Amino acid sequence: MNSADLAVFDALFSSVAEEMGAALERAATSVNIKERRDLSCAVFDGLGNLVAQAAHIPVHLGAMPLSVRAALERRPPGEGDVVLLNDPWCGGTHLPDLTAVARAGRFLVANRAHHADVGGAWPGSLGLARDVHGEGLRIPPVRIVKGGEIDRDLLDLFCANVRSPAERREDLVAQVETLRLGARRLAEIEARVGADALLAAAKALREAARGAAMAVVRALAPGVHRFEDAMDDGWPVRVAIEALGDRLRVDFAGTHAQVDAPLNANLAITLSAALYGFALLLPEGTPLNEGVRDVLDVRAPEGTLVNALYPAPVAGGNVETSQRIVDVILGALDKALPGRLPAASQGTMNNLTFGWRGKTYYETIAGGSGGAPEGPGVPCIHTHLTNTRNTPIEALENAVPVIVRRLAVARGTGGKGRHAGGDGCVKEIEFTEPAVVNLLTERRAGAPYGLEGGGPGACGRNEIVRDGAATPLSGRVSIDVRPGDLLRIRTPGGGGYGPPV
Repeated sequence: MNSADLAVFDALFSSVAEEMGAALERAATSVNIKERRDLSCAVFDGLGNLVAQAAHIPVHLGAMPLSVRAALERRPPGEGDVVLLNDPWCGGTHLPDLTAVARAGRFLVANRAHHADVGGAWPGSLGLARDVHGEGLRIPPVRIVKGGEIDRDLLDLFCANVRSPAERREDLVAQVETLRLGARRLAEIEARVGADALLAAAKALREAARGAAMAVVRALAPGVHRFEDAMDDGWPVRVAIEALGDRLRVDFAGTHAQVDAPLNANLAITLSAALYGFALLLPEGTPLNEGVRDVLDVRAPEGTLVNALYPAPVAGGNVETSQRIVDVILGALDKALPGRLPAASQGTMNNLTFGWRGKTYYETIAGGSGGAPEGPGVPCIHTHLTNTRNTPIEALENAVPVIVRRLAVARGTGGKGRHAGGDGCVKEIEFTEPAVVNLLTERRAGAPYGLEGGGPGACGRNEIVRDGAATPLSGRVSIDVRPGDLLRIRTPGGGGYGPPV
């Protein structure tokens, strides 16, 4: 199959995932899915190998093949079935991310969406739990749809154990319906080109991606390239990268043991981070499918921050530790292929959840990206494993009893350098009703690193302003707020690249 044919088939498969994503965005009810686009969609072959994905959330997409395979092994979907799961030890990331999988002829379609709450001790299911059970409802692969009919008993059971149950129900039904859309689109493509041609194209795309990935591995400098960074608590995350012929070994030996805080990453997250970091080196236009994964040999010791075992709490592993894993992978890859990668970006997703009157809201907040060989970092942008939008102020104020008093660039927070790091942002939110506020943030103590002589970005800062007095808040905190309280969050800047001129 020539390159032109490959590009056409890659676009066909990807268009199915993109259309599913657009439909889910329109059909969902929650601000998190509809406005922030905290969702991902992809197409898989019948064995659960990734064929094509939409340009959605990297941490979702890198982990999703493990969830699809878990569904195939434990509850293989028949025609008209949809399997639902969020179990972190079945390829899930953290409990709020619900994955739905359906059969589409000889292929499978899947989506993953972050729900604003799946139960647990804290609103938003992103609190300070010390084991996974405190974080919410853990769902192994179950058939939420059987033979085309939603299992109302199972849906009622789920909704009875979460906050904002009507919103959860509507978002979940939207996930189911968009899978049906994806299955129809694949059937239409198969009717035009034939089932055998479509399967052959999926195989050829995987081979093309594998070939491009192998070429990148061969271009890396020989030897073992090490890098380490740490979480704000001082827990080290270490990686050693080595090119071994046609494979790239990514070894996290020496990383800190898992902890009784919600910052453990399960293996699916670590695989996502490794895939993402390596994919940044691929030539533009390379299909992002199972072929890229084929060249990666990821070794993550069990019982550590990068491969936590049950019943570790994992809420922040997906959103915070994942970013540090990317930071160390990019730092090591920079040694293996200098001059290609940026300095550290903000290194956190600045997770913010509210709970009030049985309702919940969740968002992440943008910060600075790292300065790069080709130019300065970008201010106020979501970076690396998150690819969401900033929540529109109108949507936030419409959904939550708050007033956004300020949203601005935090000038001067990017690291100094020939190419400066992007600045973070400042967000100030005033509450008009009593609420519970949870913050799950990093880079409040350890700054994003610069590269090639560039300076670090500024750390972030959290504060509560009450009766005119500002009180600092830690990176991980749950507090009760009252009307008139103002939450101020300044997000980190990115590191600088190259010595300042």
